[in-house]
Amino acid sequence: SVGFKAGVKDYKLTYYTPDYETKDTDILAAFRVTPQPGVPPEEAGAAVAAESSTGTWTTVWTDGLTSLDRYKGRCYHIEAVVGEENQYIAYVAYPLDLFEEGSVTNMFTSIVGNVFGFKALRALRLEDLRIPTSYSKTFQGPPHGIQVERDK
Repeated sequence: SVGFKAGVKDYKLTYYTPDYETKDTDILAAFRVTPQPGVPPEEAGAAVAAESSTGTWTTVWTDGLTSLDRYKGRCYHIEAVVGEENQYIAYVAYPLDLFEEGSVTNMFTSIVGNVFGFKALRALRLEDLRIPTSYSKTFQGPPHGIQVERDK
């Protein structure tokens, strides 16, 4: 029996894009995922991409106002973790347009917020994150300079 069933259609139909070529401007995340029994790894990776970006369990009236393709996270690669049963690394690319400039809080809330309680997964861990230089330059840094922060 399947331990999880998504809404109207499988996430992998929209958010699993193995042909996607990452861009220098994408935020890239590597998640270790352990799917629930009966959930294929591609669906689990796509669910992470969806739930940490634009996915929702219901139709929202604003769906027609924005381009899903412009803002959605994409699970572009999945590989089995060697020596671990039913564990995979799901690689997810996020477009910069999804995030507020200069806000580490916004970025991390989006990427690692709500998704960790997702029922399709038995376990989830963020293993690695690549933030493009163009985005990291929008962070202001400590308000009084790094030396003041170090001296605290």
